[in-house]
Amino acid sequence: MSDIRCFIAIELPPSMREDIRQIEDGLRVPGLRLVRPEICHITLKFLGDVPENQIERICAALKSVRTEPFEAKVRGMGAFPGKSIRVVWLGLEGNFSQLHRQVDELLEPLGFEREGRKFSPHVTLGRVSRPSPQTSKEIASRMDQYKDIDLGSFPVDRFLLKKSTLTREGPIYEDIEEFLLRPTG
Repeated sequence: MSDIRCFIAIELPPSMREDIRQIEDGLRVPGLRLVRPEICHITLKFLGDVPENQIERICAALKSVRTEPFEAKVRGMGAFPGKSIRVVWLGLEGNFSQLHRQVDELLEPLGFEREGRKFSPHVTLGRVSRPSPQTSKEIASRMDQYKDIDLGSFPVDRFLLKKSTLTREGPIYEDIEEFLLRPTG
């Protein structure tokens, strides 16, 4: 029995990919590994390496999510953790916290720990492999032009369980199962 590296995510609409590509072109600096726009997404929960025989139980639990579909807005840019930049991201607004909380609650009985800190929805644009003051300074100066970026809104009416295969060329993501958001009533 093999393990499957997986995570729970919300896809961005394909119409935002070109905007993301243009933003990334403006951020390009040595040391910043950019995420291919076609695989940019919102991670609700990273599950890590999961035994293949547990996938069915995870899917059964995720089918119990009861959250109203909602509008999300992609707005603003920031970095984790701050001065020494490791991750560059686009910000999100919308009812992500309720969806995240339900996913956390439903998966906890299956052995997945709840997130210890407040969920901060974002789209990762790039990662810095070896942070340095010079790299952080250069990235921060390029980010400044995008701090008020607004890519618009999109409906969130589904989320996915995805498989991640790491390769030298970057990760390859495959959908395992899709879950529609449904109201509680």
